[in-house]
Amino acid sequence: MNRMILFAVTVVLSGPAYGWDGTDTETGASIEIGKGNLVREGRDIEIYDSETGDYRDVTIENIDRYGSDVEIEVYDSESGEYRTFEMEDN
Repeated sequence: MNRMILFAVTVVLSGPAYGWDGTDTETGASIEIGKGNLVREGRDIEIYDSETGDYRDVTIENIDRYGSDVEIEVYDSESGEYRTFEMEDN
């Protein structure tokens, strides 16, 4: 029983192993966080930004969960801007 609980907690806390689709709250651009990115504060991840048509590396500054909704604030060092994404599980 304890192993099952530990496994469930590990899966929930480890973030998505699949991917997320979402929206940049300021521009409305579609954002994709691909499979294999560990979404944790302080980590660098790769996103696909539909507005620029490019993959970009960003640093996760903050993660807020509101029920099934997830809001991620990142720092985009290429543009020098902080950005906020509203994400959905893929």
